[in-house]
Amino acid sequence: MSVNTPNRTVDDFGSNEWLVEELYEQYKSDKNSVDQSWWPFFDKYEKNGNGPAAKTADAEPTAKTGAKPAAKTKAKPASQASAKSADKSDSSTADAAPDESPRGVSPSSAQTETLKAETKSVPKVVVKDTEPKPAPEETVTPLRGPAKLIAKNMDDSIEVPTATSVRALPAKALIDNRIVINSHLKRTRGGKVSFTHLIGFAVIRALQNFPSQNVSYDTRDGKPVMVSPAHINFGLAIDVPKKDGSRTLLVPNVKKAETLTFRQFVDAYDGLVDKARQGKLTADDFAGTTVSLTNPGGIGTVHSVPRLTKGQGCIVGVGALDYPAEFQGASQHTINKLAVSKVLTLTSTYDHRVIQGAGSGEFLKLIHSYLLGEDGFYDDVFESLRLPYEPVRWVPDVSAEDQDDVNKTARVIELIDAYRTRGHLMANIDPLVYRQRSHPDLDINQHGLTLWDLEREFPTGGFGAKPMMPFRSILGLLRESYCRTIGFEYMHIADPLQRRWFQAKIEVPHQELTRSEQGHILGRLNAAEAFETFLQTKYIGQKRFSLEGGESAIVLLDEVLNQSADTGIEQVAIGMAHRGRLNVLTNIAGKSYAQMFREFDGTMSPDSVQGSGDVKYHLGTEGSFTSPSG
Repeated sequence: MSVNTPNRTVDDFGSNEWLVEELYEQYKSDKNSVDQSWWPFFDKYEKNGNGPAAKTADAEPTAKTGAKPAAKTKAKPASQASAKSADKSDSSTADAAPDESPRGVSPSSAQTETLKAETKSVPKVVVKDTEPKPAPEETVTPLRGPAKLIAKNMDDSIEVPTATSVRALPAKALIDNRIVINSHLKRTRGGKVSFTHLIGFAVIRALQNFPSQNVSYDTRDGKPVMVSPAHINFGLAIDVPKKDGSRTLLVPNVKKAETLTFRQFVDAYDGLVDKARQGKLTADDFAGTTVSLTNPGGIGTVHSVPRLTKGQGCIVGVGALDYPAEFQGASQHTINKLAVSKVLTLTSTYDHRVIQGAGSGEFLKLIHSYLLGEDGFYDDVFESLRLPYEPVRWVPDVSAEDQDDVNKTARVIELIDAYRTRGHLMANIDPLVYRQRSHPDLDINQHGLTLWDLEREFPTGGFGAKPMMPFRSILGLLRESYCRTIGFEYMHIADPLQRRWFQAKIEVPHQELTRSEQGHILGRLNAAEAFETFLQTKYIGQKRFSLEGGESAIVLLDEVLNQSADTGIEQVAIGMAHRGRLNVLTNIAGKSYAQMFREFDGTMSPDSVQGSGDVKYHLGTEGSFTSPSG
């Protein structure tokens, strides 16, 4: 929390001003229910006359004078009133009866019987409500709290002369590159990148190269001025559910967004969303927004014209991502054949006093170009996330007439052969040095294919054990098989049967490890690393060959022996190299740590017939290996 928070004013929060009021009400009722970072702000908020005393105008008139409100008399239905009046008339008649006994004197039995007989002889009267029901009237509900402040902000926004520019763009490159990014993240560190992440980063990049949009209007010394902030504080509209089931909109901002890489921007964005969901946003998270992004497309809106609050010059709206309306009734096959892309509509609502329409149009055009991949936009995104491949390139579709379908099928078969021959040149086999790997023979554009072919189906010639596959699935399986962290080079083999054997083993979908399998592998690696660390610390100077650099051999041997045990193999002999031999003896062959440490200490087992030799790893061992699944 910044130490400057107490110096903030309500005006610094823009469209989030209602939040200050809501938190202040919580602060008054229970100070500890509000994050401590807000306390200095609310202390000054009360001292400046914004507390309860300053809001007596909202109270009832009776609260000022201290007079008690008049008691309210509840109106009775007409039927009840008629019935009661009838009862009173009956009682008055009874009071006037000459044979009624005086108060305090009991009537005689004869008088009582006479009274009962008269009462029975009177017919019972049923009073019906014949009055018409009142017509429904309008209900007036005063706006209070957040709703009241939102209405005030909307009233204030009327004073801002705004205009809006609208631009639609094809989202094909955006969609395909997001698929590549999220597939890589799923295989590596996890997480996901949303469309809003990419669009927001494109807006920030456009603001860097077109700063005339990152301005606001103000008056200084009674004169109108245009304010150009030092940084881009990028506001994000976040829809947050409340405890009572209602929803509210918060607009915190990413500070100095132009200084962040894409990965840093995603982390900052997700951090704000998490804080908003947990109710931990502070005053500084809201203050100083210069340009903001809203996403009405999440509810299917094609595009919107949002309101612009004071102190802000521009707000960008992201519409729905969908096929154009005229193609939404077409089949997917027709859409793929015609190369119809889903469309994204962007709007830029701006303060017309400091931003002109031509500039707003150029701004949206720049965002459009970035989302198509121009100026290395996706290259920078891939580099920030350390994707070892080139992004999908935006190019026009190649004509897909009937005669060209045959040519494209041949090009797909040609690409499959290229990956089998050159795929290892794009394999990501160097974990120490990052670079984007590419090869002309593996570029789909070099084979006359484009991103528009990704959804189209082609004959495979037996690849993937399927006669027909979408080109996206073909390309995905090729990269999965030949360009991940293992390189295969076997096409120089002359025997076609041997080549097909390799292809049958390599060209299969990647199988994800279960959580228990991942835990087992991690346990083997931890055991190997702990053993090496202990030897290096305890037996300094002892001659040995450590496992360093060969940790994966432990996991590989463990899996080979697991499968051997599952298939019923009774005996396995390991011809082990010097590197990592001690670790294999203990963690794979089953030699006890106690025996290993005795040998390092110079204490030999009495039944040893091999002698100690010059180094400990010359000693072998025998043991039994049981598969965890068996």
